[in-house]
Amino acid sequence: MTRVLLTGGSGFIAVHVPEALLTQGHSVVTTVRSETKAQMIRDTFPAYGKDQLDFAIVTDIAQEGAFDEAVQSDLPFEWVIHTASPYHFNITDTQKDLLDPAIIGTTGILKAIQKNAPTVKRVVSPIILSSSFAAIVSPKLAPRAGYTYSEKDWNPVTTEEAIQDPPSGYRASKTFAEKAAWEFAEKEKPNFTISTINPPLVFGPIHPKLQTLDTLNTSNQRMRDMMQGKAETEIPPSGVFIWVDVRDVAIAHVRAAERAEAAGKRFFVTAGYYSNREIADEVREQLPEVAAKIATTGGEFPDGGMLPLQRPSLACCVSRKRTLTYMSGYFKYDNSRTKEVLGIEFRSLKDMVKDTIPTLQAIGA
Repeated sequence: MTRVLLTGGSGFIAVHVPEALLTQGHSVVTTVRSETKAQMIRDTFPAYGKDQLDFAIVTDIAQEGAFDEAVQSDLPFEWVIHTASPYHFNITDTQKDLLDPAIIGTTGILKAIQKNAPTVKRVVSPIILSSSFAAIVSPKLAPRAGYTYSEKDWNPVTTEEAIQDPPSGYRASKTFAEKAAWEFAEKEKPNFTISTINPPLVFGPIHPKLQTLDTLNTSNQRMRDMMQGKAETEIPPSGVFIWVDVRDVAIAHVRAAERAEAAGKRFFVTAGYYSNREIADEVREQLPEVAAKIATTGGEFPDGGMLPLQRPSLACCVSRKRTLTYMSGYFKYDNSRTKEVLGIEFRSLKDMVKDTIPTLQAIGA
């Protein structure tokens, strides 16, 4: 049994991580901002006692020394999985509300481990878009037709651009935080290794005890709106056309901690292309009673659509209606490292929608 510290344990992605860890027999301590959040997670996993699932209160990750106590344990930690970082645009101050929590939270956990937790062997620090495709993509160059994004790429966002608007601030927060982690590793030469998990849009089942219709993660809100008849006139634009299931993101975190060959690497964790039109098609199939309230226009792929795949290493599972394809007029992606090193077999869009709908219904969608 491995003792694991998980930060930000009540988040959409983070709460799937203890599920993956606990089912494999690991012991988890997760940081939360309040005892109320801790109790909600206990209620989500009632089969596990304090010896397997425990909590540490960290009220503000941007405070100096915020994690100093959390990283210390009578049963020493071997892994740390750091997911605590803001992902919302409801802000008044980009620096205070987005940049500082992401950057200081990341460097703070690394400093705390180095100072107080010498037994830690590996740190998995996801910069989640729950980002981290936000730390890879170059939005100013979009759609960047024909270019293949991979772990080698970095978002070139500047500090001046970061404070222009919340979306730019969010992407910058992920980029700056991840760069700070790698710079820490290079400069400090700590006794632990670092890996990062970089997913794009993250969809998938929620834990109803931890989310409401109003606090639903940004990606899943589009499915909620379809189920509630809010896409009756037109399906909204898809935005970024690559995605991943939250359960696969959780597995990626765990395997990056488990596998020595993952040390010191970034992982671009994506299942492939998707569109809101395809999500709408799946919602109609699963919920015939709301089919008439979902538009049949909008939400398509960009001009050029999908063409036959020319590079097998870039295979993606778009939907049950397509064979292996890539998108003409849009960037390509290379997720081969994630498949080869972490052994991830990505879930399909169809299965994601099918499994997510009942969890959204459970909170009133």
